[in-house]
Formats: sequence, structure tokens, C-alpha cells
Amino acid sequence: MSTQAVTTVSVEIAGSEISFETGKMAKQAGGAVVVRQGDTMVLCTATVGNLRDVDFLPLTVDVEERMYAAGKIPGSFFKREGRAGEKGTLTARMIDRPIRPLFPKGWHYETQLVALPLSIDHVNSYDILAMNGASAALMISEVPLPTPVGAVRIGKIDGNFVVNPPEESLLRDTDLDLVVAGTEDAILMVEAGATEISEAEILDALDIAHGEIKKLCALQRDLAAKAGKEKLVIEPPVLDEALISAIKASHGADLDAATQVEDKLARQDASKAVEQAIVEQYAGDPEAADYPSKRSDALAVFAKLEKATIRNRIAVQKKRPDGRSANQIRDISIEVGVAPRTHGSALFTRGQTQAISVATLGTMKEEMRLDTLGLEKNRYYWHHYNFPPFSVGEAGFLRGPKRRDIGHGALAERALVPVVPSTEDFPYTIRVVSDILESNGSSSMASVCGSSLSLMQAGVPIKAPVAGIAMGLIKEGDDYIVLTDIAGVEDHLGDMDFKVAGTEAGITAIQMDIKISGLTFDILRDALSQAREARLNILGQMAEVIAEPNSELSPHAPRIIQVQIDPSQIGLLIGKGGETIRGLSDEFESQIDVNDEGAVLIYSANGELGEALAERIRSMMKEVEVGDEFTGKVVKTTTFGAFIELAKGTDGLLHISNVSPGQRVDNVEDVLNRGDEIQVKVVEVDRERGRIGLRLSTDPSIAGKSNEELASVVSSGGSGGGGGDRGPRRDRNGGGDRGGRGGERGSGRPRHRRGDSDPDRG
Repeated sequence: MSTQAVTTVSVEIAGSEISFETGKMAKQAGGAVVVRQGDTMVLCTATVGNLRDVDFLPLTVDVEERMYAAGKIPGSFFKREGRAGEKGTLTARMIDRPIRPLFPKGWHYETQLVALPLSIDHVNSYDILAMNGASAALMISEVPLPTPVGAVRIGKIDGNFVVNPPEESLLRDTDLDLVVAGTEDAILMVEAGATEISEAEILDALDIAHGEIKKLCALQRDLAAKAGKEKLVIEPPVLDEALISAIKASHGADLDAATQVEDKLARQDASKAVEQAIVEQYAGDPEAADYPSKRSDALAVFAKLEKATIRNRIAVQKKRPDGRSANQIRDISIEVGVAPRTHGSALFTRGQTQAISVATLGTMKEEMRLDTLGLEKNRYYWHHYNFPPFSVGEAGFLRGPKRRDIGHGALAERALVPVVPSTEDFPYTIRVVSDILESNGSSSMASVCGSSLSLMQAGVPIKAPVAGIAMGLIKEGDDYIVLTDIAGVEDHLGDMDFKVAGTEAGITAIQMDIKISGLTFDILRDALSQAREARLNILGQMAEVIAEPNSELSPHAPRIIQVQIDPSQIGLLIGKGGETIRGLSDEFESQIDVNDEGAVLIYSANGELGEALAERIRSMMKEVEVGDEFTGKVVKTTTFGAFIELAKGTDGLLHISNVSPGQRVDNVEDVLNRGDEIQVKVVEVDRERGRIGLRLSTDPSIAGKSNEELASVVSSGGSGGGGGDRGPRRDRNGGGDRGGRGGERGSGRPRHRRGDSDPDRG
């Protein structure tokens, strides 16, 4: 039985130790590394399978989240982890994107990278460890990866950049969440969310990140030197130079003309026709034994010439496939309110890329509940992105969101998070969906623009509109060009896909992938500057259609009104056994929620009913003052007067001497009966005795009097002391405790309670 020695290496990054260990776990994998920082541990493996006869890189990356890592049991019905969650999917993409371009040409072995979080301490994020661990596993495996990839996160807390900040601060304190991956020589991938950060600050953060990345790459090289396997030797494919020259001579001009057709689909058709002609001429008889290899060679030469033709024209001749200049944005058209029954909608078209974005508002109870390894428990705003096959003129299966869809949705969501209002300011759950209807590059940035527009059309008070733009790069030798608003072919054949989203004030999201190692900070600076110009241009065009959020919500959106009351008044709102709050809900056909801090949320499908309920609650909670006027209902008549309900739980007494001014009344019920509604004005408030004295609003003896003058008016028609309750205050039902949550709460508010006797008349 063979044994493998355990090898451990470590390095300090920003005052915290990160270690790589191999030789203890998963020893049958091609490469297995346990990465640890604090009590967060991730097992990363790299395994090589069979050699496949394919013309692409058969690489898969999986992140398998296990709830036990955070001491949790899965919340599903089956109590078992299912398909990868959003966090796992996004982490897998961040592992894949910087590593995939580094695989040697001609690597056609099935290759799988797996990251398995074993322990989560909620301080050190597992995604950064997984990115480093996957690269380290490849470095010690038989895969001939030419260079390791390191990754760090940069946060901005209290104005300072922090390397690998604590996980909790990412939810509350940081203005920047920047993940950077790269080699010793270059940055390969950037993923960021920010609170309107400037371009200069982004460059500073990238510089800091690259310094730490170099340490992590050196550590991986150290591990590979101590525990690495012998690498497989791969012979890169070599094309026949004579065949290249022959095809270039016979079809070069046709290919040059085909690749200059401006319309995407027409250009594809023209290029396909040239490709077919090359195959027919150079592959020979389809029935011949050597036809498959000749066809493969002819297709490879065509692809090489097509790429070289387009790249040379862009980088050297400065001519883009659709005829635009380097910093020119495609034509934009914008329409809002395109789907009348939705809460907010926008159709954003940029060239041949089109997105319809729809915003939907829901109650706070419709939030997204998260059952993940992270600290975040729920989410009140999120964005979904869909890329159906018809958007590129193809037929295909619709089987739910792919990893790309999840990644682009997360990017658009990240771009808008800094401007979406808090639930305290706007107590709604918000979901935005972007469906891509046409695509020719930069569909994720079109969804950012469309989502911003749909939110404003929905009446969501976002802090500022957000626009996005995708930048590209073509570099041929010393010649290079930075491209604004890249189309699909420029993305596919280019060296950089650099998406930047933000407001007029600054950047809110970045996603960058680099395919070459010669990217300098000068090029990055140019790209960010050019992206800012484009972003401001697009924001200007958006403002021409809708400059600010609508002041009114859609009539089809639920109305959620927030009223703040004193926590001591919660019992008054709820009432005995919940009687009051249920009565209000039924009367106004609305739902009422109240928390322990006194925040009352009213959910109503009818705006008028919701506002009326809010006003009723405010009046219930308001301290009654002399001069206040109410439309009250007679709830009880006695021998000495009528009790008038001013608000739920608050009554005043209209003395018998005042029920019909100028006339003597022997029986209250000769004038007023239970259930009658009358206009009354408060003329007396005795908080010590708990008494509210009323007069009819039409009583000529109080007409035109100021509140100060009303205070000298007695409520009992000249009896000298006013009518009403002089005895102990009691509940209408006779109990001393009002019941419900909080009971009487001791607010000191004077309230007459029906059923009390009048000592003045006894």
C-alpha cells in the first residue's frame, strides 16, 4: 500500500494566514488541496478523464455547497442539498473564467474542478479560498497549466481599502466588493459591486489586489515544487502553412468582403458561404477516407483566417465590423410602459441587442428567503435574466436558467443594489426580470439599462438611474484599440470583455475577463475613461424618456403604506384579543402588520382604502387635543349624554345639555340614537381624570372660537364642571386591562369608557 506525504505551505495575506495542504484528503484525485483561512476550509480537486475527439476544451467546474459546513440542516422538504445555489454557481464561474484561457491549445482531456466547502466560519469567505484552491489543485495535477492563478477580495471600509474583509462587513459596511484573479504578470478577471466608486479608486484597488495575488501564485508554485505530479505533454495543433497560403490566396478576398457586412445575420450568412466554398474545394470527395481530416483542417484554417482578418482590420486599420468608430455607441431606442398590466416595464434596444425588463412589486412577506452557507437570510430586491434561443435566431430547449443566465442576472442586480431604496424608505419586495429578445453582444448591460428604466416607470424611488456598457480590446503586437459597446463578434474574437455599470456619480458594478497577459494599467485606465463617457451618453438618452421615478405607482401594484406609532400604542392598535386590528382589516379590506418597534405596514390592493386606513390609524394614535374635530359615531346613550367614538378605543362625552343647542332635552334618544354619525369638536381634555368633553361642531356657542377660547368652554352646558366620567376608567367591556398585545400601556390618554356612571347626576 502506497502512502503519500502530507505537504503544507502557507502565506500571510493582510495579517491572516492562508494555507494549502495536500496528501491527506482525496488522494485518488489528480490533484487535491485543502485551503484554509481561520476556520473556513475548502477541499478543491482537479481530475483528468478521457481524451475526447472534440474541438473545444471539455472543462467543467462545480462548487458543491454542503450545509453541514455552517452547522445547518438543509431547509428543503427532502432535507438534502439539491442543484447548486446562486452563490455556488457564481463561485464556479469565477473559478472558470480566469483559468479557462490558460489551458494549452489542443487540451481535449475531460477535466473537472470541484470545490467542496468543509467548514465555514462566517469571517473568511469560502469563494476566494475556492478560487485559489482550484488553481493549486491544477498546479499539482498532471494538467500542464502554465501559471498559477491567485485571487483576493478588496473591500472599502471607512474610506480604506481592506484585503479579504470579514464576511459580515460585506453585508453592512463596505462601499466596494471587488474580487480580482490573476497571474504573477497580469490581471485576468474582475468582479465587483460598488457604491458609486470612481474610476481612479478602482485602479488603486486593482493595484493593491495584484500585489497580494503575486504572493498567492508564489505559494502555489512552492506547493507544486514539493508535491506536484509529472505533467502530461500536449502537442499543440499545427496548421499546414501551405494550406493556409492556398486558402488565403483563393478565398481571402471573399472572406474580407464577407466579414465587412454590417448586419449580424447577413454577415454570418456571408461568412458561412465562404466557409462552405473552402470545404468543398479543399476537403475533397466526401466519400474518401481522408475527408474528415481534410475537412477539419480546412475549417481550422478558415477560423484562423477569419479571426486574423477581423482582428487586423479593427486593431491596425481601425475599422469595426459594423462600421462604427472605436468609441461610438450603437443606435439606442427606449420605450417605457410597454406592458400595461405590469407594475413597471421598459424596452431597451441598442443596435441588434434588445431587452425587455419588467419590475414587479410585492409585499414584504414575499421576500426571497435564503437557505445558504452565508450570513444573508433574506433579500427584498433581486434580478433575473433570461436568454432564450430565439434571441440569436436559434431553436433550442428551454430548461431553466443556465449558469450564464444566473451570472448575468447577478451582475445586473449588483449594478442596481446601491440605488434601490431600503425597505424602511420603500416597504416593498422588488423583482425585476430581463428577457433578452435580440442579442448581438452586451445583453447584460442592456438589461441593466432596461431594469433601471422599469424601476423608475414602476415608481420605485431609486437614488439615481444606472446604465451599463461593455468595453472590448483588440491587441495585435504593439497595435491595440479599446472598443466601446462591443458587438458579439468583437467579444468572441477580442481580447477583453469589460462590462462597466454605474450612475453619473460613479461605478456600481464591474465584470471583466481578459484573454491575454499583456494588459497594462494604461489600457485599463483608457477603458474605464471611455466607459464613463459612454455611460453618461446612455444616461442622457434614458433621461430624455424618463428623467426620474414616477410619483405614482401603477394602479395594478399593491399599495403598501407605512405608519410609525409609539411602541406603547401597539396594544391600542391590536385591541382586546385582536378585535381592533381585525375590525380595521375587514373594514378597509386590507392587511395590517405591526412589529415590536411600532412600524405598521398596511397592504391594500386599493390605494384609496389603504390611505383611509392609514389616516384612521394615525387618528387613533394621535393624542386628542382641544379644538380637534371628528366625525364620530354614537356608541352608547345614557341618562346624562351620549358617548361618541372618536377613534377605535377612544370615546368622548356629548353632555345631554349639548345634544340639541338652544333646546332642553329630557331624553338623549329623542335626538340621538346608537349608530348615528355626527360632527363634534373637542372642548375639554382632562388627562388626570381621563375625560374628553365634546360639543356639536354646529353649536353656535363655539363657532369661530380659537383653541384657547374653547378651553374655557365647559362641556356640560354650564354645569361648571363638565359632564362625563369622574370615576375610574374602564374598558368598554368592563375590564381594567385592554387586552391584546401590550394592554393599556400606560399612555395616559384620556378616554371615556362606556358603562361608567356620572357622579354629577348621582
